[in-house]
Amino acid sequence: MDNDLKVSLASLYGVFLRLGLYSFGGGISSWVHREIVEVRRWVTEEEFVAGFALGQILPGVNSTNLTIYIGQHLRGGIGAGVALAGLLSGPFVIVIAAGIAYRYLLQVQGLQAAMSGVAAVAVGMLLRLGLVFARRLPHRIMPASIAAATFIAVGVFNWPLIWVVLVLAPVSIAGAWPRPVGDA
Repeated sequence: MDNDLKVSLASLYGVFLRLGLYSFGGGISSWVHREIVEVRRWVTEEEFVAGFALGQILPGVNSTNLTIYIGQHLRGGIGAGVALAGLLSGPFVIVIAAGIAYRYLLQVQGLQAAMSGVAAVAVGMLLRLGLVFARRLPHRIMPASIAAATFIAVGVFNWPLIWVVLVLAPVSIAGAWPRPVGDA
């Protein structure tokens, strides 16, 4: 990202409004990455990964955490609020309209099949984002081991995420902590 670049609040709102509409139903992290890092180059890959990781460990919805991080990174507190308002305003209107039309929507043939298709697309987009991260980040044994241990603990053994994070986060931080040159 160009450090002299100052993203306008209108642009920030507009981009996140579109992202909120595109990703209605999930998969927003992939859309945000594509739009903010690859297309607009408002943040670097490293800045995005930092915000993505932070959004994963903070309480709340990961996508809103990421949106707030990016808005704050680009324009401070007002940017965080504008980005979040953009992200939520489109889906808010759609949910209100869907709530009003709920009884009519239930009568539409094929609606359940369409929703299943949308869910499959969201899963595919998350897998794509995982592959992008895996290819672009440095390949070291410690982060890969932590990722594998987390996947096995939560995905295979169904252990509570909070306990997995409480155990593996300190291990990961210790493994990534910079060491003075010459230490063994």
